[in-house]
Amino acid sequence: MNNYLNFTEILSVTMILFAIIDILGAIPVVIALRNKAGHIQSEKASLVSLVLMILFLFAGEELLKVIGLDISSFAIAGSLVIFVIAMEMVLGVTFFKEEIPESVSIVPLAFPLIAGAGTMTTLLSLKSQYATQNIVVGIFVNMIFVYIVLKNTARLEKLFGVTGLHIMRKAFGIILLAIAIKLFRTNTGL
Repeated sequence: MNNYLNFTEILSVTMILFAIIDILGAIPVVIALRNKAGHIQSEKASLVSLVLMILFLFAGEELLKVIGLDISSFAIAGSLVIFVIAMEMVLGVTFFKEEIPESVSIVPLAFPLIAGAGTMTTLLSLKSQYATQNIVVGIFVNMIFVYIVLKNTARLEKLFGVTGLHIMRKAFGIILLAIAIKLFRTNTGL
């Protein structure tokens, strides 16, 4: 691995993380969380996601080993949180009751929606193929985009309208449900 920035590697890492994070696909979830909490702290969610990803890139496997967890257990826990959020979206009921509305910017938004099990395991995979500095730049580029999307949820809500958001919420709820089940199945061997 080279010790310099490589545009091709940065672009590859950025695109891979963009697909895994899928902030555009999470817009209905973000809007639903914002409506539930009253607001989303874009800066906080983006910064916490950034810190989680960088920490996990450098110390993820070791940290999980120290607390006696493997990547599969970590992924299963994330899949269960995503499953509950997806069920809320599809059924229109509230399972995830938050006592402190500001905390939705951290759980479930920063983790596990943005910096979730899929993102974390992807980071560990990328580490074996790309130079670390290029992965870090790819993370920063993605977090800038995530911040822009989070900051503009009100505009996006106006753009899609009530009916459009309702349809998107149900559709993305089913997609999110499928992602949760895939994560669960992949990591349990079922």
